[in-house]
Amino acid sequence: MIDTLSSKRNNVKIIGEAKQVMLFAHGFGCDQRAWNFIKDAFVADYKLVLFDYTGSGQSDISQYSHEKYNSLDGYVQDVLDICEALELTDIIFIGHSVSSMIGLLAAIRKPEYFSRLIFIGPSPRYINTADYKGGFEKQDLENLFDFMDNNYLGWSSAMAPTIMGNPDRPELGEFLTDSFCSTNPDIARDFARVTFFSDNRADLSKLKIKSLTLQCSEDIIAPLAVGNYVHENISGNEFVLLNATGHCPHISEPAETIAAIKKFLNNNG
Repeated sequence: MIDTLSSKRNNVKIIGEAKQVMLFAHGFGCDQRAWNFIKDAFVADYKLVLFDYTGSGQSDISQYSHEKYNSLDGYVQDVLDICEALELTDIIFIGHSVSSMIGLLAAIRKPEYFSRLIFIGPSPRYINTADYKGGFEKQDLENLFDFMDNNYLGWSSAMAPTIMGNPDRPELGEFLTDSFCSTNPDIARDFARVTFFSDNRADLSKLKIKSLTLQCSEDIIAPLAVGNYVHENISGNEFVLLNATGHCPHISEPAETIAAIKKFLNNNG
């Protein structure tokens, strides 16, 4: 039985009675509601564990500490605490965006908890270097952070639809905007800096668990070159290039995302 502290801190929800656990980890600016578009497709065959990172969604914001969460390690510990509290093993971990690297780091640290990892729009580094194309120049990110600092709600309204893509379906951008706007601005700014200034390229080769990279065909946050880099630097990683565009295929193209996940799991049961 999950302990009260972990349950309250991360707003843990458990759905289903199956033995095999599927743990969903949302990306920056989101919370567990982001999985509403795909989770019902798995509830019959898996026990679903959903949560909000500390400071996101309906988590206990009083448990947030800038010192703890000034790197991805704090978020990795959130994941491991949930696994320990629920006594989980053999987990299928599904992480979106920055949670791909959070899950990878958690699986390197405690591989006994995990059996397979599924990365949706992963990026080990967002900033370009001389020999690596991450998608952003450092100054571009600094400008974004200045915008966040001065007008977080304005930043959310401008950036969320861009991140979502699919301008012909503005309701998707509105969904993400609402999610961004419901996040505490101070915590969101901290999480954004931790996310976009992280560099986990050296960690990719340490993963020894079967994994899948789901890459959108057009994604301004994690472009194709980044998805290919992840695939090429993780041993045994499978790669699927989706027709979906934007950075959130589990929201914009749930059927295609579900099909890709199920195919991977069926082939790696």
